[in-house]
Amino acid sequence: MQRKSISVRGQTINYLSSAGMLPIRNSETGVVEGGMFYIAYNKEGTNHATRPVSFIFNGGPGSSSVWLHLGAWGPKRVRLQPDGDAPPPPYTFEDNPHTLLDQTDMVFIDPIGTGYSRAASAQLGTRFFGLEEDLRSVAEFIRLYLTRFDRMGSPKFIGGESYGTTRAAGLSGVLASAGITMNGVMLISTVLNFGYSSQTRGNDLGFVNFLPHYTATAWFHKKLPQDLQQLPLEQVLLQSEKWATTDYAAALTKGNKLMPAELSAAAEQMARFTGLTKSVVEQNDLRVTLGTFDSELLKDRRQQVGRLDSRFAGFAPLLAGGGGGPGGGGGAGDPSMSIIRNTFTPVFTDYARRELNYKNEETYYILGGGIGPWNYPQNTYATVVPHLERAFAINPYMKLFIAEGYYDGATPYYAAEYTLSHMSVDATVAKNNITVERYTAGHMMYIDEPSAKKLRSDLAKFYENATRQQAIP
Repeated sequence: MQRKSISVRGQTINYLSSAGMLPIRNSETGVVEGGMFYIAYNKEGTNHATRPVSFIFNGGPGSSSVWLHLGAWGPKRVRLQPDGDAPPPPYTFEDNPHTLLDQTDMVFIDPIGTGYSRAASAQLGTRFFGLEEDLRSVAEFIRLYLTRFDRMGSPKFIGGESYGTTRAAGLSGVLASAGITMNGVMLISTVLNFGYSSQTRGNDLGFVNFLPHYTATAWFHKKLPQDLQQLPLEQVLLQSEKWATTDYAAALTKGNKLMPAELSAAAEQMARFTGLTKSVVEQNDLRVTLGTFDSELLKDRRQQVGRLDSRFAGFAPLLAGGGGGPGGGGGAGDPSMSIIRNTFTPVFTDYARRELNYKNEETYYILGGGIGPWNYPQNTYATVVPHLERAFAINPYMKLFIAEGYYDGATPYYAAEYTLSHMSVDATVAKNNITVERYTAGHMMYIDEPSAKKLRSDLAKFYENATRQQAIP
């Protein structure tokens, strides 16, 4: 345990940082089946029994919590350029002016198979590697932490990014059913129903929900027609969203019954809203996957667009044959992922040893490498919407905050909007308790300094509202 201090928003915060491992036991036999690593920050001089505590994790599945920890909300952050681009190496960390520590204690969790967290044996990995399996184990971690450190009386929050939003929304229902209700849930770059953004043949909805992201990306790279390019982004997206859900959706629904003239007209409009050539749109039967889009948009510059953050682009060594699938662009990989991963990976090891005095020579699985095949429900798209609906039904006080990045190609913002508009939640609760904010950045909007400031301001209001005692709506 280390005693530290940081100056944030006009106040000096003294805090204790600690790193540790909690055992995850089989609920029936009591046998320890894994150990879950965490890093916690607790403000000194407060009543920890009643001070808010937030459980935070990233996604993947297979990602450690390093991104939200050293990118968004921990007391330290990786030093980046103001737009989130990487500075020249070597990389280091600095005080984080946007930390949540002035409002909440924080526990950053690495689920089994990520970070230093491990199953007790390779054979036991399947007990953790799946949608429901993961929810059970992380819920047990939270229950055990609250019990062991006397935090059951604290206002409770959970927050996740990407697949971590799947986990957070799922946990809200799993924990509520176990009598542990949340004051607030934070979803950063959201995916709650995988069908709403799946770009596969026979699932036209995924293509519809991706189109506004294509428009935002083309606008950023100045690839739209002049009449659209000169408009503010929000106004362009209103037009794109309307066309996507009306004429575009209608054209896709017709399938091969679409007449040649109708196909030509739809392709022309899609080219207008995406910056792609009409021929590329027609060659892909109006169904342009993210990989194809990322490879084609800046092909004339011999660049490919980033999947996690489409503001970034990188050299494309292959001008043909790269992309086509939903995973991203051409042969060099995702340029935005390269920027982010190359900076965070070395900084975490340095930070853990030098700042936390936590010396572990095991491999810290930043993203991938520690998990096996992930168990999803069979014959359907994975969804945790019922869990979230149940959480609201059990606890109508719960607040939900959703942050969307316009340039996020991993979890497109319009698919999240579609999910919200199709949730079964009391209308008054939804109006009063669900907040959605959009940012002119990508999947990790907090690496962009203007978006990081806005995100922190938005969350300050969120925490105030979620901890304020209110009558049931």
